[in-house]
Amino acid sequence: MKKVILSILAVFAIGFVNAQSKGDSSMGFGVKAGVDMVSAKADGYSVSTTGFYLGGFAEFGLADKLVLQPGLNYHTASKDGVKFSYLSIPVLAKYEIAESFNLMGGPSLYYSLESEDDDKTRFNFDIGASYNFTDEFFVEPRYSVGLSGDVKVSHFLLGVGYKF
Repeated sequence: MKKVILSILAVFAIGFVNAQSKGDSSMGFGVKAGVDMVSAKADGYSVSTTGFYLGGFAEFGLADKLVLQPGLNYHTASKDGVKFSYLSIPVLAKYEIAESFNLMGGPSLYYSLESEDDDKTRFNFDIGASYNFTDEFFVEPRYSVGLSGDVKVSHFLLGVGYKF
């Protein structure tokens, strides 16, 4: 886990230094938080619950309407004594299709803070949208579908964010 976090920090640092050296003003940071509706399915058994998530992100302008948005989020939810607690690292491509409206998608890595299994990581694919109310405030619905592991865990995320 330390390697994953250090790798994320290195990406942020390199991107920041690169953007500053080129005078690129299309880089920014922000925070987001919201509702996390979790669904886990395995061997005919399923459980759904609602929790929350919070985290931070960076945005790196790649082209006129295309942005790369890596992030780090903390998710938690529980139901009937079953606790879901994850760190997630989404790496989303965000494309502006109309003024203030964006579509996004990309892979995300989830690391379980509760699981006692040897393999605590799983991969998801995220797809969603965002709407900017102002240059700073936005709302973001996103679906994260589980792709790996014996237990398929998916998330419907509805959050709000603030860009610095």
